[in-house]
Amino acid sequence: MNLDSKVPGGPTAEKWSRFQKEQRLINPANKSKYTVIVVGTGLAGASAAATLAELGYKVLAFCFQDSPRRAHSIAAQGGINAAKNYRNDGDSVHRLFYDTVKGGDFRSREANVHRLAEESVNIIDQCVAQGVPFAREYGGLLDTRSFGGAQLQRTFYCRGQTGQQLLLGAYQALSRQIALGAVKMFPRCEMLDLVVVNGRARGIVTRGLTTGKIESFSADAVVLATGGYGNVFFLSTNAIGCNVSATYRAYRRGAGFANPCYTQIHPTCIPVSGDHQSKLTLMSESLRNDGRVWVPKSKADCGKHPNEIPEEARDYYLERKYPSYGNLAPRDIASRAAKEACDDGRGVGPGGRGVYLDFAAAIAKQGRARIEEKYGNLFEMYERITAESGYERPMRIYPAVHYTMGGLWVNYELMSNLPGLFVIGEANFSDHGANRLGASALMQGLADGYFVLPYTITHWLAGEKPGATPTDHPEFKRTEAEATEKLKKLLSIKGKKTAVEFHRELGHVMWENVGMARSKESLEAAIKKIQELRWFYWQDVNVPGTDADLNVALERANRVADFMEFGELLARDALVREESCGGHFRVEYQTPDGEAKRNDAKFCHVAAWEYAGEGKTPIRHEEPLTFETVKLVERSYK
Repeated sequence: MNLDSKVPGGPTAEKWSRFQKEQRLINPANKSKYTVIVVGTGLAGASAAATLAELGYKVLAFCFQDSPRRAHSIAAQGGINAAKNYRNDGDSVHRLFYDTVKGGDFRSREANVHRLAEESVNIIDQCVAQGVPFAREYGGLLDTRSFGGAQLQRTFYCRGQTGQQLLLGAYQALSRQIALGAVKMFPRCEMLDLVVVNGRARGIVTRGLTTGKIESFSADAVVLATGGYGNVFFLSTNAIGCNVSATYRAYRRGAGFANPCYTQIHPTCIPVSGDHQSKLTLMSESLRNDGRVWVPKSKADCGKHPNEIPEEARDYYLERKYPSYGNLAPRDIASRAAKEACDDGRGVGPGGRGVYLDFAAAIAKQGRARIEEKYGNLFEMYERITAESGYERPMRIYPAVHYTMGGLWVNYELMSNLPGLFVIGEANFSDHGANRLGASALMQGLADGYFVLPYTITHWLAGEKPGATPTDHPEFKRTEAEATEKLKKLLSIKGKKTAVEFHRELGHVMWENVGMARSKESLEAAIKKIQELRWFYWQDVNVPGTDADLNVALERANRVADFMEFGELLARDALVREESCGGHFRVEYQTPDGEAKRNDAKFCHVAAWEYAGEGKTPIRHEEPLTFETVKLVERSYK
């Protein structure tokens, strides 16, 4: 496997402009000769499809939802980062770049992160022009607030529904191109496999979810914008439909899967309330701007009403341990601190799995109306789920699986090691290292789709002769047959347990052994248990119905089958990486005060896994990380 990052030469701050100057171009009249497939219509996919169509390419866009505007990006709450420095508080492209590299615990590719920071300023202008209703100050300027891992207010927001508003902006742009005929949209259509012809990605195999029809589509390039794999843990903040199938099938066809062990635990989620739950609910990190996190100092106070616990009996542990950042410490650090407090027996709520997020001081200082103005929909959501008012008593929160920093390996041009396969947004590994800072997911998705991919895919297509491979090619037919056979096999087992039951068991294994804290023993145990569970899955899963029409159980079973394999890859990657960094915390590797301890001498690299075949151990490849602009130092927020 060739891991050529294709990073341009020269100073880090000049690499992207140098690429743009040297980029190969395609005559506008010739762009319509090229066809591009875009899988996924979240922020990355919708913005990419709209922009590529605007440039003149023929675009085929696919999503398994009934409408592109129902993509999971709509669930993002808190905001989007950009180095606009509207507050005149010292922000700059370099500071955003540095905060992002540091936030990722120095495990991201410098050049990609700097490009992201550069393009952040353009994203805000683009979205304002589309009519995205960002919050504004009294004077009319766009308002900003703080997020974890930064000492600046660089996060633009739309109350607590930023993802929804940004997606509507991208959806408008996409809808325009659909109406013009430049984008052909395929909703309720799931990608089953990637078609590779002579080592190049040439198309995809899909299943129409309402008809069961399996079809092939061919193109000059394929773009995956299919999100992350957090649902391998079963309980996560992701929508139930979110899955790893598109990227995992590409991995099985030869694409490298990079850093799968980098999963993010979000510290601000509504705690689990019982075994009946199928997902968890995120409470935006933006709440930590005004909410103070605490637990009782004494275990004896844990059962009391929080308003009865006096100030001197409270442990504001983030403010105590990380005075420079306080409640806005990065997500991985805040999550581990919450777990530490609960493991110490000072957790609150059912099972002692919760900490308080308290707005009493903010309401007293700013007034309830101002808090409602900033976070009202989040408070309403919390009350609907818990039957408790966050205005009248502190919210209860606990960490939960949220975002995934790993993904398919891509070079600087966002192309995987398979020529013609581009991967954008959360589906790739490139920008966040071992821990994503809050409000940077929306930034990456829109930067990739609006401002990076249109340059890089054009640069690559300019060197390719236009003309999609016919779908009657033997590779298309073979891939179709394999996808059909897998579905038939799932339907034929007629076991006793549903795919959901197996998924829940897998999630338990993953959370207990590969969750917030990992060890050599727990990871080895996880690999063994996952292998056993996977064997039972193919013996005892029950999938009712047929493959000839709408069958939600079959969709779920097919996706869970991929999680059964991917979970082992994630655990294996975590086992080999004998260090702690960001969201990957190995208990054997920590500083005396319990912080993550990196091993730069051995693990300052990207680990990309190559599929070696059924039942064979995957092959691990390394892309060294070089830091020309940022010094490798111990990450500290104290």
